[in-house]
Amino acid sequence: MENKKAVPDFWAKEDWQAIWIGAIVIIIACFAVLTKAFDFSAIKFATWTLGENLSEAAAAKVVPLGEQLASLAFWRKLLVTFVTLGVLFTLGVKLQGGSIKKYIPAFIALFVISLVVRLVSAEFTLNRYLEWAFWALLIGLLISNTVGVPEWLKPAIKTEFYIKTGLVIMGFSVLFSNIAKFGLYGLGIAWIVTPIVILFMWWLGTRVMKIDNKPLVITLASATSVCGTSAAIATGAASNCKKTDLTMAVSISIIFTVLMMVFEPIIIKATGMSPIMGGALIGGTVDSTGAVAVAGSTLGGEAEKAAVLVKMIQNILIGFIAFFVAVFFATRVDRTGNQKVGAGEIWTRFPKFILGFFVASLVASFVILPAFGSDQVSAINKVLDQYKNWAFVLAFTSIGLDTNFKEIIKQMQGGKVLWLYIIGQLFNIALTFFAVWFLLSGKIFPIPVLD
Repeated sequence: MENKKAVPDFWAKEDWQAIWIGAIVIIIACFAVLTKAFDFSAIKFATWTLGENLSEAAAAKVVPLGEQLASLAFWRKLLVTFVTLGVLFTLGVKLQGGSIKKYIPAFIALFVISLVVRLVSAEFTLNRYLEWAFWALLIGLLISNTVGVPEWLKPAIKTEFYIKTGLVIMGFSVLFSNIAKFGLYGLGIAWIVTPIVILFMWWLGTRVMKIDNKPLVITLASATSVCGTSAAIATGAASNCKKTDLTMAVSISIIFTVLMMVFEPIIIKATGMSPIMGGALIGGTVDSTGAVAVAGSTLGGEAEKAAVLVKMIQNILIGFIAFFVAVFFATRVDRTGNQKVGAGEIWTRFPKFILGFFVASLVASFVILPAFGSDQVSAINKVLDQYKNWAFVLAFTSIGLDTNFKEIIKQMQGGKVLWLYIIGQLFNIALTFFAVWFLLSGKIFPIPVLD
């Protein structure tokens, strides 16, 4: 007898669930902020210190850890965060056909590990140089490569589920109005350079280096040229990239993001580049949005604004790139013989959660922003940003827990993959610098003034 699915794909598939969970979080956040009926803020550790000698300005931003833990607001937000994420992800696992009895204790443990990650990454010195993504990956790696991951914890390691949900939530912050703020300057830097870098790395990886794993090549190319992990997840889903390959691409991206976040501003200062040029260069080359803001801020306010604007304009490309990669792989890469690939196959391969990313962006840009104004949108994004971060922390910690150094070394194909990233990133930096100089040096076009 033919088995009939109890739950339609529309509800049971991970991509669709990411949309529904992201939509629920966005709707609740919008309602909470616009009506002021209740506080839906997620838990976030304020900056604390282990006793470092700080300047007056830095000390003013520090809240002693004991004071935070003694606050009722802290525990209320912790409970709201845990219940919201726990209930939504557990429901998702249930609809996927998973065991709730196995998932709930595993999720509690993963949440506790993620809480430790947020705590560690909020320490003043650690937070100043390395963002939470690095610590999530590091702590997960330490566990998986030392004591090992117990079997009972594995049901909660659902990297793609968490990060897809985070990307849908992130869509609300990607406002199309950002294009207007930086106009053709941002488009020239973010939208022209990015596809050229992807095509260059695809040619280099498949034709020159002869890397057989084409999904890994395109995933790494997208991570390098757009925004690291977010683009890697979207492109990996569109190209049917293996979980182990995705982990490797994300790990390489994070490691080099940390290095570039620290050293790129130093090099920019040494060359005497203007703040707006330096910020735009950082925005176009550093993979993570959070790292872009941190690196840009070291060059001043103007540089930080330019860096974030370029990166946000670049982020809009995530959905478009995922769509074209899905079409390209379905019609060219994975096509065999005279096989014809129709719209149905492309739709099957297309990562559906990208639709949620687009819809969230469109709603924020063309519904909430005109109706309620930028201040309310900012307030909503302030709430959503933490839920996005929590989804990403769960994902990055899962990546660490699911990663074994021996397996990554085996997949490096004699170092080819690492060299593909390094050469591709150097090409990205060179091409972005040319675009930045051409548009923002003042020699050809007037230099824009950022508010």
